[in-house]
Amino acid sequence: QVQLVESGGGLVQPGGSLRLSCAASASIFKIIHMGWYRQAPGKQRELVAQITSGGSTNYVDSVKGRFTISRDNAKNTMYLQMNSLKPEDTAVYYCNKWPAIPAYWGQGTQVTVSS
Repeated sequence: QVQLVESGGGLVQPGGSLRLSCAASASIFKIIHMGWYRQAPGKQRELVAQITSGGSTNYVDSVKGRFTISRDNAKNTMYLQMNSLKPEDTAVYYCNKWPAIPAYWGQGTQVTVSS
């Protein structure tokens, strides 16, 4: 069982930046593919970015060029650098294995983009 804890969310103005972190409880982290997901009010949760155990990345079109996913296997931690934030990025952000495992969902971290 892997426990995942997200942090780094907050309130930011449009055009601003935030860096989210996802801390994993187990060393198995380094051999599993991971993803950042988000759920906006009234919408289904969606995959935003994914990173393989080897570091290959992929992004949903709406965040390409603005978000960067990365991982530090020595620290069992994954990151999401979010730049040029837009109001439509407002959501609760979660990390999970990719593909996601229901038992791994944590509390998430709220990101609000508003002036």
